[in-house]
Amino acid sequence: MRINSGTERPWAMPLAHAVGVVIVTMLANTQAHAQDAAAFFKGRTITIGVGAAAGGGLDTYARLLARHLGKHVPGNPSVVVSNMPGAGGQVVARHLYATAPRDGTHMATFFPSVLIDPLLVSGPRVIDPGKFNYVGNAREEVSVCVVRRDAAVASMADLRTTEVVIGATSPGSQVVDYPVVETRLLGLKLKVTSGYVGTREIAAAIEKGEVQGICGIGWTSIKVQYPDITTPTSKFRVLLQEDGKGDPELNKAGVPLLTDLARTPEERGVLDLLYAQNLLARPYVLPPEVPADRVEALRAAFMKATADPELQAEAAKMRIEVAGTSGEAMQKLVAGMSATPKATTDRLGELLGRAR
Repeated sequence: MRINSGTERPWAMPLAHAVGVVIVTMLANTQAHAQDAAAFFKGRTITIGVGAAAGGGLDTYARLLARHLGKHVPGNPSVVVSNMPGAGGQVVARHLYATAPRDGTHMATFFPSVLIDPLLVSGPRVIDPGKFNYVGNAREEVSVCVVRRDAAVASMADLRTTEVVIGATSPGSQVVDYPVVETRLLGLKLKVTSGYVGTREIAAAIEKGEVQGICGIGWTSIKVQYPDITTPTSKFRVLLQEDGKGDPELNKAGVPLLTDLARTPEERGVLDLLYAQNLLARPYVLPPEVPADRVEALRAAFMKATADPELQAEAAKMRIEVAGTSGEAMQKLVAGMSATPKATTDRLGELLGRAR
């Protein structure tokens, strides 16, 4: 009788062979997909629709990406940017969802509220976020409230007793939605003045004294416009962070988190859902039904482009930060948001005036 010494594993060779076959098959499929995508994209143009006016954060990131993405896409297509502002990003998102070609030549970036809003309504949805194909996210963000240094509020808590006039664009953008929810949920005295075209116009209005501040704007965007904002000589100051964790730089500077004003777990749950948009601050999205090989190619190209030393060097000169999140991770995050308790989504929809 022969005893197996432990060095002989009769299952090892068949398993190794099977794994080898799987790996070879995957490599072959990947190469085939790359070849198919290259044949399609060669000589074509990819359009990135931007759901905001030129000059703001969404536009700045999109134009930076457009300058570097094409060389990483199989077939090396040209990449152009087209601004389609309106309805807090809904205009470009609905175009992408229902009208744009579903062949990989059109993608869009818009305010992440577009991905939250469908959770707040019952019945048929104009957009189902789960049907989009997510290419990647160029930057997670921490949103902030910034006010003139001469504004009458000395601390975050003062917002419950002292009115501050906040400049804003249109419902659906964070610079409207964040202060609206914070005012109605927490009893803050943020007077929201809507109607400005973009964040640059709001910034100009703050400088002229038309309004006293802006909320729901990304910290990286503010640093680009006002690199001296953390110094005592700046005309502006960061009053609070609209986030659950905060930015390391602002945390170190002692800028408080607005979530600390939540009085109940229910209020905190609403704020957590609202601020989930910070994790999707710079999303890049394809329409539904784009062929899988092209989605795969664009996702891979996005991650390569955002890590490209040339893009990173250009971003550093622009004083912005780019840190790519994969399309697969975004897809999972959006799916996770869909599992939010109905009581929380109903409450947020009510506060925003979008529940039905």
